[in-house]
Formats: sequence, structure tokens, C-alpha cells
Amino acid sequence: MQANGQKADSNSIKRLSMDCKATVNVGDLARGGQTRGDNRADDHDFGTGDKYIPCGIVDEDNGQMHLIFGSSCKTSDFMVDALLEWWNDLTPNQQQQTQSIQLKVDNGSESSGVRTQFLKRMVELVDQIGKPIHLLYYPPYHSKYNPIERCWGILEKHWNGAKLTDALTMLLWAQSMTSERCSSHGEVKSQDLSDRYFLDEKSDALD
Repeated sequence: MQANGQKADSNSIKRLSMDCKATVNVGDLARGGQTRGDNRADDHDFGTGDKYIPCGIVDEDNGQMHLIFGSSCKTSDFMVDALLEWWNDLTPNQQQQTQSIQLKVDNGSESSGVRTQFLKRMVELVDQIGKPIHLLYYPPYHSKYNPIERCWGILEKHWNGAKLTDALTMLLWAQSMTSERCSSHGEVKSQDLSDRYFLDEKSDALD
């Protein structure tokens, strides 16, 4: 409720859910599922290929999904940087109309309500964008109810059986994902900040 007792305009509140998916292996690898196109893949995965971590942000009001791919560790900084990328992709008019952000996250180690690095970065983000952010946490073992989990299932079904031979192929598959409840953002971005996030992972461990 607003201070004057009137109900806030629902369009002024951005309702988001955010989470990271399991690491995606990129290369000439068999990934299970029904084979699509060229079905010849390496006999063994020796763990020498590229790996990407998708961080997704879903707007629960319109079903848009914004995907950021990082090629190093899943950390508090990576998740907050992904949220900042989402904010920067809004139009100036959308940013101006947004009065507050409700963000649903699980209580994982990177986004926990007691992780000092995550909270520090969130406070800095609030100061930067000038909008309050309300963190909504799921109880233990209930993160499966986070709306973004449905989108991860849709993405996995969408590219299941396809060989993600390189980063561009992975991005194109992700960008072409669409459904009634979850659709990709107009542009799917890839960020490679390996050195930075490896360093932040060490600082996170001190929390």
C-alpha cells in the first residue's frame, strides 16, 4: 500500500524471479534426448571444453526471460551483475515508471539472505538505480516453486538433443526458446568475466 492508503499501480512494481541453471557444457558433445541434425559427437567428454553458467531473470507479469551467460563461477557478484544488465535493458520510460522491484530468489549460497557479499552488492545496486528492491526468499527445499524453474525446464526441453558446439550455437538456441509462460528476451547476452568472478568466488568464501 502507498502512504496515501491507495493501492499501488501493479505496473509500477516489477515482479521478478531469478536463479542460475546448472553448468552447460559446450563442444562437440552428445547431450541425450532425440538427436537433431548432425548426430556425430565425441566418444568421451574429457572436461576440456567451454562451460557456461546461465543466470535467468523472469518478469512474472509478461513472461519475458532475460538470460545472461557467464563462463566462470556462479557467485553473488555474477547474479547482481546479471540483474543490473536486466535493468539497463529496460527503456528509460520503463525505468521511470518502476517504483519498486520484488525479486524472488532461493536461499542458495550465492544469494542467501546472510551472504554479506550478495547483500552488499544489492545495497549498491539499489543506490545506483534509485529503486527499492524487496528480496523474497523461499523456505528450504521449496525453491522448485520459483517461477523461473519452469523456464529452465522449457529451455532444457527446447535444446535437448541439440549439439551445443560453441557459444554462439548455445545463445541462438536459448534465444529461440518461447512458450506461453516463458519467452526469451529480445537479445540473449554472453559475458566472459572469468578472472573477475574467480577472484570474487574467493572473497565470497570468507563470508
